[in-house]
Amino acid sequence: MSTPHPRLSMNQGTIKHSTLDEALGAVAGGGYESIGLWREPVHDVGLAEAARRLTASGLRFSTLCRGGFFTMGEGPARRAQLDDNRRAIEETATLASAGAPGSAAVYVLVAGGLPEGSRDLIGARSRVQDALAELAPEAEAAGVTMAIEPLHPMFASDRCVVTTLKQALDLAEPFDPSVVGVTVDTFHIWWDPEVLPQIARAGASGRIATYQVCDWKTPLPANVLNSRHYPGDGVIDFATLTRAVEAAGYAGDVEVEIFNDDVFATPFDEVVARTAETFGAAVAPHLAATPAPAPARA
Repeated sequence: MSTPHPRLSMNQGTIKHSTLDEALGAVAGGGYESIGLWREPVHDVGLAEAARRLTASGLRFSTLCRGGFFTMGEGPARRAQLDDNRRAIEETATLASAGAPGSAAVYVLVAGGLPEGSRDLIGARSRVQDALAELAPEAEAAGVTMAIEPLHPMFASDRCVVTTLKQALDLAEPFDPSVVGVTVDTFHIWWDPEVLPQIARAGASGRIATYQVCDWKTPLPANVLNSRHYPGDGVIDFATLTRAVEAAGYAGDVEVEIFNDDVFATPFDEVVARTAETFGAAVAPHLAATPAPAPARA
């Protein structure tokens, strides 16, 4: 079995059907040092208990997925969603404190798509800015970084009106980098002709909160959401992108986040081992071999 790179983190979305205990056990058992968690398995056991189990695992905490989805107009639905994001901030702070040294208080934020029946893309994006402004003081007080994740344009209508790293950085710019940063996810940004200068821009302002990797391979399945692949199994140039993220000063954990029905159907320990192997071949050669990353935020 491949020895996992010390900066490799398993995003729990890759082993989607795992409970919190199953995820912690498989990842720690596979020799990893870090894990990114999803909120639903945390909720299944309760935040305090999830924090206790994370501490017992000895793993670092890299991110919490996910917040956002607040592009709707003012009203009860928007208020409820903003309140849910406030809970995500609290959960992130608690889990980051429970993780091993080097844990990062970062929660991944997906903006949301067009509200039902709407064609107002500009208005939806402006409401993302408004939501960030409302949540920023609470994130700052909690010591949490909200990491805006731009998604591939094919998701603009239903999942995320923020589709490029430039757009994400423009939204983040009014705020302190420790409060609002960006997620650099290879699946979503590999195609963008401006991606390298935008990665450099993100680094110059200290806004790369997390780096996520998986591969793109065509033809895409009917459910494009679950069209991600192990690093090296598709067409993404991990060498160029990873070197750019490194040159930009990012020194944190690197998450593998794969949504793929075949991967979901594979035993967790096999996914953990295969992820370490493919990451080791496609991504790790371009990373600094630091034994443990510095936290994203003190």
